[in-house]
Amino acid sequence: MSTERPHRGCTGSRREFLWQMGAGFTGLALSSLLAEQGFGFGKAHGAPAIAADPFAPRPPHRRVRAKACIFLFMFGGPSQVDLFDYKPELQKRDGQSIDNEFRRNTKTRAVLQASRRTFAQHGQSGLWCSDAFPHIARQMDKLAVIKSLYSDSFAHGSAVLQMNTGRILQGHPSVGAWLSYGLGTLNRNLPAHVVMLDPRGGPTTGAPNWSSGYMPAAYQGTVLRSGGDPILNLHPPDGVPREMQRSQIDLIQSLNAEHLRDRPGYSELQARIASYELAFQLQSTAPEALDLSTESEATRSLYGIHSPKGSHPLTVGPAPFGRQCLIARRLVERGVRFIQIYSGGGGAGGQNTWDGHHGIEENLQIHAPEVDQPIAGLLADLEQRGLLDETLVVWGGEFGRQPVSETFNTGGKPGGRDHNPKGFTYWLAGGGVKGGISYGETDELGQQAAVHPHHLRDLHATILHLMGLDPGHLTYFYGGLENKLTGVIEPEIIRGILA
Repeated sequence: MSTERPHRGCTGSRREFLWQMGAGFTGLALSSLLAEQGFGFGKAHGAPAIAADPFAPRPPHRRVRAKACIFLFMFGGPSQVDLFDYKPELQKRDGQSIDNEFRRNTKTRAVLQASRRTFAQHGQSGLWCSDAFPHIARQMDKLAVIKSLYSDSFAHGSAVLQMNTGRILQGHPSVGAWLSYGLGTLNRNLPAHVVMLDPRGGPTTGAPNWSSGYMPAAYQGTVLRSGGDPILNLHPPDGVPREMQRSQIDLIQSLNAEHLRDRPGYSELQARIASYELAFQLQSTAPEALDLSTESEATRSLYGIHSPKGSHPLTVGPAPFGRQCLIARRLVERGVRFIQIYSGGGGAGGQNTWDGHHGIEENLQIHAPEVDQPIAGLLADLEQRGLLDETLVVWGGEFGRQPVSETFNTGGKPGGRDHNPKGFTYWLAGGGVKGGISYGETDELGQQAAVHPHHLRDLHATILHLMGLDPGHLTYFYGGLENKLTGVIEPEIIRGILA
């Protein structure tokens, strides 16, 4: 997405000349200093057109099926060797000792721990799925299961950020921000980028995971609360008719627009202008979009909204995630571009997330039933409504788990699994994805990606590609660089999963 930033007469031309003549770190430093003062350059991407209308729909780089993306994020790191990545050799060698890299360049002797789950092949495709997910198992023919991803960090905070923004440091735009920037919105009366958190809390590093980073603030995610009013302060004051409120907002918008004319690079003000109008429209559109009472009893049951909670004190049952998945389907129907739903919340390290240090079996007993029926219901519902072809569904966490029994973080108590960014599983469905395939492999024990290994930048590139965006051409000029979601290393689209 590229637009030319306007120049300010001769002064602007002189500054552009200095930029074009600058070289190496001198040019980078000059660009950074001038950018901080609000001066633009001819190579800047997106700023002027988006400042005028950040939510305008923009054509994709190529024609594709997918119009929206639902990202199901299992915060804490789900265990691939207990869910989708069946390892017969690990089962055979249960209890044997191996050298295991449990942190970067730090090895120790560890004991292999076979999965206590029962695996079976499902559907016409024969894809493996464990009994932790009996409902998802019936949807395996829709999934492209990528078993050979790897990333860079063993720590939750940086790993979650990298999965959401492509970087291990804060300050970069999230996937949802990139899609909103690249494609705009299909519904001017709803947010383009929505986030729904687990009722137990948000992920480590919090809001930077759905931030717009250095992009205009309009592209940051709108968080819908899991309880009470989904959006706070949405209802107008008592006694203020809608016509009066419309007049008030029009006056505020005209004053803001006048203020903005002298501050064209002030993205916070641009976002505020857009948010006033969006908030006004949301007063009528959000209640309707989020009202699940209009759904049939059969549909609500499909998502597990009335299923029993379960007996474990830490479980919230399938109802919260089921409601969120059903809301996601309703938002997709209404043109919302990107919806991210978190399972697991609060501080990492406990059983409140998918972070199974203190017992992988207990962890799965808590969290797998919370998402199994809702996710299967979402896939089935999207398909029966003809929405699956135009909706990309993505499932995974910040990393996977080790095939050994963890004692490092548990005071010597066995049964858990530590973090594993060297080889983990994601699956995609719908939106131009080839269903019923297994792509890539970890080694025979499930320690690291071995066949068709792909860095997570390749996953990001594939998501952009499926949404019709060229990962090499979707750029935003900031700090003297043409920034990309996938970074400076050329990504590889995972073509083996494309339909």
